[in-house]
Parts: sequence; C-alpha cells; structure tokens
Amino acid sequence: MSDQHKDNNRKEQAPGHFAPQKKAYSRPYTNDKTRAKGTPPQRRGLYGRPAPEATATGKPPERRYGRPAPEATATGKPPERRYGRPAPEAPSTGKPPMRRYGSPSPAPRGPQPPTRRFLRPAPNQNKPRVQERVQPILSKDARVAALLVLNRVLDGGAYASLSLDEVFQNMRLSPQDKRLAAVIVYKTVEDLIKIDFALSQFLKDAEALTAKVRNILRLSACQILLMDKIPDFAATNEAVELTRASGMEEMTGLVNGVLRSLIRGKDDLAWPKEGDANYLSVTYSIPQWLVDDLFASYPEEIALKIIAYRNKNHAVTMRRNRVLVSQEEFDSLLTKKSWEIQPGKLPGTVRAKGVTNLSQDLDFAGGRLSVQGEGSMMAVLALEPKVGMTVLDVCAAPGGKTALIAELMQNTGRVHAWDVHAHRVELIYAQAERLRLYNIRPAVRDATVYVERFDQMMDAVLLDAPCSGTGVMDNKPDIKYRLTPQGLEDLIDLQAKLLQVNAQYVKPGGTLVYATCSLLPQENAQQVKSFLQAHPEFDLLPPPDSIPAEIAEMQGEYGLQTLPHRDDIDGFFIARMRRRTS
Repeated sequence: MSDQHKDNNRKEQAPGHFAPQKKAYSRPYTNDKTRAKGTPPQRRGLYGRPAPEATATGKPPERRYGRPAPEATATGKPPERRYGRPAPEAPSTGKPPMRRYGSPSPAPRGPQPPTRRFLRPAPNQNKPRVQERVQPILSKDARVAALLVLNRVLDGGAYASLSLDEVFQNMRLSPQDKRLAAVIVYKTVEDLIKIDFALSQFLKDAEALTAKVRNILRLSACQILLMDKIPDFAATNEAVELTRASGMEEMTGLVNGVLRSLIRGKDDLAWPKEGDANYLSVTYSIPQWLVDDLFASYPEEIALKIIAYRNKNHAVTMRRNRVLVSQEEFDSLLTKKSWEIQPGKLPGTVRAKGVTNLSQDLDFAGGRLSVQGEGSMMAVLALEPKVGMTVLDVCAAPGGKTALIAELMQNTGRVHAWDVHAHRVELIYAQAERLRLYNIRPAVRDATVYVERFDQMMDAVLLDAPCSGTGVMDNKPDIKYRLTPQGLEDLIDLQAKLLQVNAQYVKPGGTLVYATCSLLPQENAQQVKSFLQAHPEFDLLPPPDSIPAEIAEMQGEYGLQTLPHRDDIDGFFIARMRRRTS
C-alpha cells in the first residue's frame, strides 16, 4: 500500500467511526462485577466478531476484517468496502462501484465487448476454433541426454544401450522424451556413415571440428534427413541452442549455417550411385572393409542381404524362470500386461512390443521372467545341462546364459561363472539374486590362464567367446564402428587361446560348446576346424532336438550358423563338441 493511501486512511479515522485501538497482543481485562448496570458487556480479545448491538453512538461498530454489516450507516450510504467484491447494488450516483482490486467490473448492457486488460483477448466468435497440431519436439534436457550418449558411444567407446540406461536414470525425462531421445541416438548411430557423407558436402574439413560440435551436427542432420517427427526449423534451432548451452557460442553460426544449407540442398545431395565402390558402405552405413569382408565370406546374393538387413520388429524376447514359474503361470502372467505379445522361435519364448521401464516391472524384479535373445538360448540348449551337473560358463557376464543353465539344472549341481572384469561379475551376482538361483558360483578369473585343479572335472563347458558382434549389428549398431581390421585379428587370436585352455576342463564324455554372435567364418567355422585338427579327442555333434528343426538343418560342416535375414533371429554360431571317453 502506498504512503498516499496510508495518509488517506488516517484522514478517514473520525471519532467514533473506528473502534478504539487496542494493544496488539493483549486482551483487555474485564470484570463483570465492576461493570455498570446497563452497560453492554465488553468482548474479550481484539480480533473477535463485533457485538450485534449498536454502540452508544447509535452506529454499528466498524468491521475491520470479514464481511461488512448489511445495514447502511447513518449517512444512508452503504459502508465503504476496502477489500472483496463490490455490493451488487449501484449507489445513488448511478455509477458502478469502484473496484480497487479483483477482476474488472461487468460490462454495461449493450453490444460492447468486455474490456480485458490483463487476460488473453476473447476469441473471435465468428471463426471456428481450430485445434493446432503440435509437433513432438525434444525438451532441452532430452537434447542434452541424446548428445551425452552420442559423445560416449562415438568418442568414448561406450555401448549405446548401457549409456542410455545410465543417462535416463540420472535425468528426469518424460516417457515421450525418453523414447524420442533413444530413437534419435540409435538412428544416428545406425546411419552414421550416411549422415557424415551428407554433412561433408557442406563442410570444408569435418575432421577439424571438435567431437561435440560434430555430434551436434550429426544428431540434427539425422532429424532433417531421416526422420519426419521434428520439423527442419525446429531441429536447427535446437542444435543452435544446444551448441550455446554447451559453452560454444562461437560455433553457433557454423552450426546454423551448415544445417540451413543442408535443409535447402537435401533434395539435391550427390549420393553414390549403384555400382560405385562406396555405394553399399554409404547407403547402409557399414565400414567399407567390413563390406569387402562379407563379400569374401558369402555368396554375393547372401552378402547383399546381410548388409541391407534392417529388423523393423524391435521386439523384446522373453522367457520364464523355469525354477519359479510354470508355463501356464507364465502365459497367465503375460495376459495381464499391456504389451503386444507374439510367440518366439523357441518353445516357451515370446516377443513383446511396447515394453518400457522393464526394471520397474514387478514380475521382472521378482525374477519370474528374463530377457534373453534366442541365439543365446540356443547356445545353452546345445550344452544340454542336466540336474546335478558341474558346468563352466567361461565368459559369463552379464549372466543370461548362466541363469538359463542353472534353471535347466533345477537349482542343483554347480554352475561356475567366470569373467575377467570384477564389475561384470557383480552383474552375474545380481542376476542370480533376482532369479533366486543358488547353484551359481561367480568368480573374477582370466579364462586364458589355465587352472590345474579344474582339469577334466566339468561335465560341460560353454565358451561364448568375445567376438566382432556382426550377428547383432541391427540391435547394437555401434558395434560396427568399434570394430577394426586389427581388432578383428586380435579377437581371432583370443578366441583360439580360450578354446585351447578351457577345453582342458571338459571330462571324458563331457560337452564343449563354442559360440559367438558373429557372422564372419574366420571367427566361427575356421576356429572350430583348426581346433578339431589340433584336438582329435573331440568330435563335432549335431544340434540337439531342443533346437527347432528348421534351424538345426542349417548345420554346416563345422557348426550351426544362423543369419538374421533368413532365420529371423540374431546371427549366432554354435559348435557342439564332445570329448571321447577313450
């Protein structure tokens, strides 16, 4: 309240008009015995309701708080209202009562529209109201999350799926933002070579840019070239804001200029033509050396299908916990979910769409179901674990195959689960605890180092060896950029050493399964061929009856190779061998 307003209030305080002032925090003491007869009793307390009777002046006592008294004062005018709504009756002047606070007074009768001083203007009643279509645009935090994940994947060698989970756990994003951020990250990584080829036509030297600026351009170019959910102008504006928020104000002009040029020229880009040396590499974003390797490993028709394959299903494969849940209970459990369920390739498995926040699902957290690829499951089925066995899972983390082995053994016997990294062994412990599997023995161990006390004591050994991952490139597109020709040679040497060392733990009559998620023969059939030539005490076996016949019949001379485009499952290689008893 202004000083002028306060002064005006003081002038209005005529004698008898306001109640006499009291001390703010004390009640006056009254004694009914000393009060003169005929004198109305004094109300205790400063803030109580006024007495209904009039005072000695004949005027009703003024109310400093609450609703005004309905009676008019001695002047014939209604009491002034300093707060609240105006009295509905107009005063004798014929003018509407003045409103110091609150909404505007009602408009006078007639065709004039009401005056709206602070609110939105009234809509035009003559035009129909049209519902505008709002494009789903990433929030600021979602853009930051997508860039953070892309930096980790392309420059830090991290895995996209793990990085997304970690970033989403540490940032509060809406489900829509999470979905859209994940789609943009995966699409950018999946088509990275194609995106870089397009951007190179508007950059003099892309390699001279910092990794963060380049990744901002990649994320935005992906939205402009390959997606239609975000308008081009919005993708450009968001890229400029993201550049500025990353502390690179001086680069905002370059980012804005390159992306606007891309928008104007995207329909006239000079893409490689069919028959050009780099046509397949750019079109399907596969490193050129890997394209050449696939053509050297398969007939041309099959190599083309492997390179061009894109799985549009994107379903999550699930199975039941064979210790805790029967098949009937599992089927009943799935009917209560909002997921879209289809049967999988293996008996008892399902493929579910619409799965989000699975870690918060009570059935998953309670160990009643697991997520596992069917290629991985078939490697365990080839091992044929039975009740009471002693089994070794050599490169076990994160523990999906270990868990299925333990379940097939009905929580009996012992499953040794080794991994060279301690933090990954913790993942095996977590799996066993969630699924309530008590026959698993995780351990941090370098599987290339021979341990004499385990010599020929295992009924079965599963070696799912480190590999190129070319069989799961569609689900994990970052794999194809992490792999190099020299890296592949190193993997081949490691696989041979792992086979040599861990085969010694298989007892006579025991089973050895060598598996990879690779499509390259030098990691698969050629490894098994070299091993069998050096170890005549092992024989190659056909796939067991638990593997579907239409897949088992693809067994080759040295093992079973599945192909994603042909078999509708991950690309896996499985070789099942047995040590002779004599």
